[in-house]
Amino acid sequence: MMRKWEGGDPGVAHQKTPTSLLLTPDKAFHSFGYTARDFYHDLDPEEARDWLYFEKFKMKIHSTSDLTMKTELEALNGKKVQALEVFAHALRFFKEHAVHELKEQCPSLHENEGIRWVITVPAIWKQPAKQFMREAAYLAGLVSPEYPEQLLIALEPEAASIYCRKLRLHQLIDLSCKAFFNGYPTDRSVDSSFRQAREQLRRSRHSRTFLVETGMGELWSEMQAGDRYIVADCGGGTVDLTVHQIEQPQGTLKELYKASGGPYGAVGVDLAFEKMLCKIFGEDFIQTFKVKRPAAWVDLMIAFEARKRTAAPQRSNHLNISLPFSFIDFYRRHTRQNVETALRKSSVNFVKWSSQGMLRMSSEAMNELFQPTIQQIVQHIGDLMKKPEVKGIKYLFLVGGFAESPMLQNAVQSAFSEVCRVIIPQDVGLTILKGAVLFGIDPTIVRVRRSPLTYGVGVLNKFVEGKHPKEKLLMKEGKNWCTDIFDKFVSVDQSVALGDIVQRSYCPARLGQRKIIINIYCSSSDDVVYITDPGVRKCGTINLDLPDVDEANGKVLRREIKASMQFGDTEIKVTAMDVKTSKIVRAAIDFLSN
Repeated sequence: MMRKWEGGDPGVAHQKTPTSLLLTPDKAFHSFGYTARDFYHDLDPEEARDWLYFEKFKMKIHSTSDLTMKTELEALNGKKVQALEVFAHALRFFKEHAVHELKEQCPSLHENEGIRWVITVPAIWKQPAKQFMREAAYLAGLVSPEYPEQLLIALEPEAASIYCRKLRLHQLIDLSCKAFFNGYPTDRSVDSSFRQAREQLRRSRHSRTFLVETGMGELWSEMQAGDRYIVADCGGGTVDLTVHQIEQPQGTLKELYKASGGPYGAVGVDLAFEKMLCKIFGEDFIQTFKVKRPAAWVDLMIAFEARKRTAAPQRSNHLNISLPFSFIDFYRRHTRQNVETALRKSSVNFVKWSSQGMLRMSSEAMNELFQPTIQQIVQHIGDLMKKPEVKGIKYLFLVGGFAESPMLQNAVQSAFSEVCRVIIPQDVGLTILKGAVLFGIDPTIVRVRRSPLTYGVGVLNKFVEGKHPKEKLLMKEGKNWCTDIFDKFVSVDQSVALGDIVQRSYCPARLGQRKIIINIYCSSSDDVVYITDPGVRKCGTINLDLPDVDEANGKVLRREIKASMQFGDTEIKVTAMDVKTSKIVRAAIDFLSN
């Protein structure tokens, strides 16, 4: 494991670093993570306005509906930079960090040929976002586009699943022992054993080494082939749910239902806090404060973050969040009244002003901030369990950074412990990282996935009277054709195994043509007949390069290109061959240039 990140907050173990990036006023890389956050915060306020600070930006490429290479992100000071650059800066920083550490251990390392990189993304991300990550990695110099296979895109809950099935029992906290988590331990001994477990958890979090177990962990001695389990990966931005079944004899994994989830990550709690502040102090004040005093805003959110991590269902005492002096001062100037007055007048319950200059929140107020996000997560898991394909779940693994929160643990536990065993790995925030390493060692471990959408292309078919609508009729060279027919490559939620190939042949429309461009369409429904049907959208293109062809006795021959598409991997791939010459044709699939 990477050694601890420098910087960090008091009271938070830092095996993870926040997604914060700082660029100098002329848009050059300055720092990342805690270092970026703290440096930005220590800048002179006047000077800070020219620096570009980005935070929590990973989710932006999921929420942007028409993501392209040109999509921009806005820094805290309102200036815009291409998202691709922002991501590349972050990835480049990771690369240098990692290569530096590896070289200390292995000086002869070839950094270009010797490393396979694995980047993890949420499973609910669409193809453009996955391709975007790959392009950002090329730009950052992780690998060269000539050797795409040196970079793997791994799906986060899949990685977690791969790791969870390797765990041994002592690395798990089984939440199904209910007495712990209702907040009213049945007797003192339970309480003390829980304290011991927590202490052990704390120690293990600080240990730097971890071993990849060979063979199956003890937990799985209870699991038979055919057993089904859900991995709920709760991170900062998203919640991702995957359902896997263990296949015999190799113990490979099979996905039973397409990955689902949504933007219900821990950031939702931060947004709820911001909403609460808007309710108390007025939205226009909070927005102005963020723009005019960005560093102080970051400060306030750091204070909230530390408190957020101590929130627990059985906690009854108040939480204090210190307001930065500039917040109090700026509020007085902006509104001509005191922060104290605003709190007294506000309709927000359970939040008071403490004489020490702090927001004093009752535990109920804190719990309320968690509720919307946690309810979404519980409802999502519940909906998934109702699906017929997902019957007979034995285990629910709760992983990801947000899964460290007792609030979330308690909610999931009380909702589902009747139905299945709820299990949390010890170093729950790092489960995905470790699983991604295992995936990099053997990407074939997940053998069957479900297609998240229906994919296909538009084609011409012979026009059939009575079957095809008149407006689709096209006369061409004396023949009647029906246009816009959706030729399906793969259907939504269809099982696709690794190595499954969908093949189609394409002939260039005219002689001497140098390139074939084929539009790919997708839809979230299965019963699609025409590419003009509602819900069908163009989502990408396949580009086939046609090399020059030898003319036989001056006659140019008809050519046929056979394209093979793979949908069973974490990314959609395409290869193509010239049937006549059996030569490989350059083929690329592009989801970003719409």
